[in-house]
Amino acid sequence: MRSEREPVCIRLQQLHMPVTHTREELNRCVAAKLGIPEDAMLSLSILKQSLDARKKREIAYVYDVAVTVDGKCRLRGRAGSDWSYYEPNLYEPKTGGRTLAKRPVIIGAGPAGLFAAYVLAKAGYRPVVIERGKAVTERVADVEKFFETGVLDPNSNVQFGVGGAGTFSDGKLNTLIKDRDGRGNYVLRTFVEFGAPEEILYRNKPHIGTDRLRAVVSGMQEEIEKLGGTVMTNTTVTGFAIEEGRLTAVHCAGEAGSMTIDAEVAVLAIGHSARDTVKWLFESGFAMEPKAFAMGVRVQHKREWVNRTQYGDAAELLPSADYKLTHTCRDGRGVYSFCMCPGGFVVNASSEPGRLAINGMSNFDRMADNSNSAIVVTVTPEDFKADYENLRTRGTKLREQAHTESPELSVIHTDGPELSKIPEPLLGMEYQRRLEELAYIAGRGAIPTQRYGDYRERRASTGCGLIEPVNKGAVHYTELHECLPEYMAEAIGEGMEAFDRSMPGYGCDDALLQAIESRTSSPVRINRDEKLQAVGIAGVYPCGEGAGYAGGIMSAAIDGIRVAEEIMKNN
Repeated sequence: MRSEREPVCIRLQQLHMPVTHTREELNRCVAAKLGIPEDAMLSLSILKQSLDARKKREIAYVYDVAVTVDGKCRLRGRAGSDWSYYEPNLYEPKTGGRTLAKRPVIIGAGPAGLFAAYVLAKAGYRPVVIERGKAVTERVADVEKFFETGVLDPNSNVQFGVGGAGTFSDGKLNTLIKDRDGRGNYVLRTFVEFGAPEEILYRNKPHIGTDRLRAVVSGMQEEIEKLGGTVMTNTTVTGFAIEEGRLTAVHCAGEAGSMTIDAEVAVLAIGHSARDTVKWLFESGFAMEPKAFAMGVRVQHKREWVNRTQYGDAAELLPSADYKLTHTCRDGRGVYSFCMCPGGFVVNASSEPGRLAINGMSNFDRMADNSNSAIVVTVTPEDFKADYENLRTRGTKLREQAHTESPELSVIHTDGPELSKIPEPLLGMEYQRRLEELAYIAGRGAIPTQRYGDYRERRASTGCGLIEPVNKGAVHYTELHECLPEYMAEAIGEGMEAFDRSMPGYGCDDALLQAIESRTSSPVRINRDEKLQAVGIAGVYPCGEGAGYAGGIMSAAIDGIRVAEEIMKNN
């Protein structure tokens, strides 16, 4: 039992502070709430910080804090209503004690793969990580070269390489999944350990930024290797050896040629863009199913306009503003903002020649001239089936026109397989490909771009207005209806008009739309059982976003931890 004179940890919630406050003013506020002198507070830590911007004239930071108080103090108020006792619960992965005869293999070094490998390495399992792309430093050089020249390395780009697609993003660390066990906090603490700013531990919508996330990813790779793990970059998994429904080896090919790694456990953390891998997994007998996802465009506005619209006169005192917008169209289809990047760039995130996909990316300071967001529409397996052949037909027409106007384009794909020849689980993936081909053709290899005023009138843009594009990769002004399905184009237009009513000026003529945002999540789920193993194939653990069990850095990392814990169990 605690002695009354022992220090006690107290939790206070819903502390409102002006946006100009100092740490000293926060300390005074906490002391006043508890009715104690400031020097009786032995420590104070912020558990959560959010921004209440509902009333632009009264914008305030809202805090949830933990304070350790001298046990001799008498506290104002009542426990349970005015304050509560607090004991930190810092999650640590459960090791379980299972012995493996062979080193576990992790396929893919995105957030899911990295955290699975990190947890296993810390527990002494010496994982072997196989990544088709390069280490971060080399990968950055390849990506910058692609942005400057348009020359794509299919295995080292925004999608592939150590760190995964999240490395070239805003580095958002918020998630909608419920994290009752605290694995999410473990992910954040790990990021801080490898150089992320401590504020991600308490900010309501934390982010690292692509510039800082790269160093964090490199640090995690180095630590995995120091703990006895092996990270094999420039290496692609080509198949599994499976005997009597159980994994016995992993086949791969790299710079040293083909090799076979004996294995009883493999984590399949391939990411949402490893389409060739998904195809051979299906052909190898892995159970899969199609899943709905979202696609659309990115919209760019001036960062200062977004800031002032969200914060009013307080805009200059606050970090770059974000927003979240949703609308249900007349036909019942949903359209919404997604992966909003304050003060960021729209990047060419392509990973296959002749196909173009985009994403948003921000540095930690979020101070680029524009802010951007995806405006996406839910796409279902029924949509894939109904619209697929129409896309193939449109692709043929656009391709013929492009060959005439731009013969210098070296890679323009054929029509793609007919609908009847595509297995149902792979149809969403092929649907993505057809749309990315249309975007590549419409943009003549660059990012297809259109002023919203021109989009509304269905006329091609020839340049920008007051909002100049902030991009990584070249842009080409065109008419986006050429590369969007009609249902998607109409939903985006209706959504933009609805969002303009919520944020007047959002649908201004000079707002820039760019296509196509196609990689919001995986269009496929690789089925797994209650032990997180592939259905019917013991020892293989589908994991993360590419397997259909996550959507973003945090949820993918958490799934990687869950899989690592399941591997270490003595089942």
